[in-house]
Amino acid sequence: MPYSIGLQAAANAFLSAGFATQFTFGVVIFLLIALITSTVQADEADSPPPLPCFSIFAILPFFRRRYDFLNWGFQATGHSAFQFQLLRNTVIVVSGESARQAFFTAKGLDLTEGFKILSGAIPMVRGVTSNLEPRRIAMIHKRLGQVQHSAPLNDLIPLILDDSRRIMESWGTSGRFDPFESIYSLLFQTTLRSLSCAEISDDPITVERLKKLYDTLDNGTTPATILLPWLPAPAMIKKLWATKEIYDIVTEAIQEREKSGISHNDTLQMLLDCGDEKLILVGFIMGLLIAGARATGTTASWLITFLGCHPEWRKKAVSEVESLLASTQTLASDSLSSRLATIPLDVWELETPVLDAIIKETTRVAQPHTAMRRNLGPPLYIDGKLVPTGAYVIYPFSDVHLDPMLYPDPWKFDPGRDDVKHVPFAYVGWGGGKTLCLGTRLAKVELKLVTAMFLLGFRHTVIDKHGHKTNPAPNWNDILLCRPPADQTGYVDYERTDVSL
Repeated sequence: MPYSIGLQAAANAFLSAGFATQFTFGVVIFLLIALITSTVQADEADSPPPLPCFSIFAILPFFRRRYDFLNWGFQATGHSAFQFQLLRNTVIVVSGESARQAFFTAKGLDLTEGFKILSGAIPMVRGVTSNLEPRRIAMIHKRLGQVQHSAPLNDLIPLILDDSRRIMESWGTSGRFDPFESIYSLLFQTTLRSLSCAEISDDPITVERLKKLYDTLDNGTTPATILLPWLPAPAMIKKLWATKEIYDIVTEAIQEREKSGISHNDTLQMLLDCGDEKLILVGFIMGLLIAGARATGTTASWLITFLGCHPEWRKKAVSEVESLLASTQTLASDSLSSRLATIPLDVWELETPVLDAIIKETTRVAQPHTAMRRNLGPPLYIDGKLVPTGAYVIYPFSDVHLDPMLYPDPWKFDPGRDDVKHVPFAYVGWGGGKTLCLGTRLAKVELKLVTAMFLLGFRHTVIDKHGHKTNPAPNWNDILLCRPPADQTGYVDYERTDVSL
């Protein structure tokens, strides 16, 4: 009887409390339940070993210091695979040659589902960028392939170069900048140009607004917003508002094009001419824009940084581009952007081995990817370890790209390395197996054009905040930009050449 009286009093006290107290209490109870259930999972004998800690303590380091956390997991378990819980989600981490090969070729492992739960940095609009029917996903992939056909890609070259010229001229004749701000912003502009429409990419104010909104999505991607999306935390509210604003900008641009009746030679026009439904148009631009801008922007920022620290490779790249210009029917007095625009697409793609090697080495050492999948098929085995249906599987690119057995002195930037051909999937900078980056062709062209403009238009080195030359190292714990800590940031110190941009 005393117990029932006590329970009744507790219930009355809870009901009389304010919403904030009730909500906080509910969240605490939910987390306690998650903690308890995550520690009583019945593992199969052939399951990967669990981490030697409560899984709830793995949540923050997984999202905040992923590279260190995953390395610790391998060391703490003493195995090449381990598992932990992200609340109710089982996550299995794999490594090694055999696991890598199985990971990239297994039919049941789905990229979209894995990325949605474990990343969360894409603007989520149900039916537009998330919860898409397979038919819509296939159509978006098909349209991305069409954007990269030779004819439209060749048409993009002068536009990308003109965007680069305009932004580089705004930098003045000399100065210094943070490449993860200035170079990243430049690639955001060129990616917008490539994947959206003139209504957006021709308006610097709208471009800047979009970039800030996508930055809000990145900064608001926390463990809570990913694992507890129903929780109305301040970060989640900011993400939702930013997503709405991005959606509004894209839909307004589409409506403006349809209302004007004016045809443009851009991606939006291609989508409209194909007769695609509005949701595909919006989803294509909203989702692919940030996916492309983030990865390509990171690579470009590090590429310019590395070349500023390695003058021998900078010189080789300059010589290669100058030799391409020498074969064109242009005058040295013509603007650099107009001269580069006369170089055909096939030349950029097939006759730039130095730029190819530089891009490949940059993506090897400074793209902190962790490939994410969810097993939507039947249970499968990876390197002898069971992956149940519904489990998430991740493979860190650092396992192969920073393997000293494959890449001696792996942190060293060395585009002259021999290709590793004796090991399957020894390089996965653009994906591997059945899941390759669908925007690879566009990304490489963007990188080559921007790099050519910058190297011939400017001289540069990399300095620290005190003005001394420095050689910053990639920070793989920064899962978006691989950006060094603030006290180790390298700034690009630049000076214009005599070449007219």
